Amino acid sequence: MKSAAFYQGNDLRKPTGGVKGRVAKVKRKALCGGPPRVPRLGPQLVEVERVTGGNVKVRLRSAQYANVYNPKEKKAVKAKIISVISTPSNPDFAKRGQIVRGAVIQTEVGRAVVTSRPGQDGVVNAVLVE
Repeated sequence: MKSAAFYQGNDLRKPTGGVKGRVAKVKRKALCGGPPRVPRLGPQLVEVERVTGGNVKVRLRSAQYANVYNPKEKKAVKAKIISVISTPSNPDFAKRGQIVRGAVIQTEVGRAVVTSRPGQDGVVNAVLVE
């Protein structure tokens, strides 16, 4: 009497013991990244973008105002951004007037550090330093 054939799970191995390579996957557009679009100092410009899964991302192209939180008064105010003073991640960003998380900005109420990610959140939130 013959025994039934069972799957041994070794068809991905060569007779020498090496592993056969898997079939390469096709590159999907959703997996490709895009160029960084960092918001600049200028008139307020917001962009709504459709992303994978039908979701929506609100991106900030340029910013004129920031929500500045004052820890002493425990209040937030909308203040006009005057300039970008420094950016720890990249000094060139400050020269170009690009606003990223961690950047120190000069506002009407004083110096503030950006706490949000404006390119992804669509808004500039900052905490007063002085």
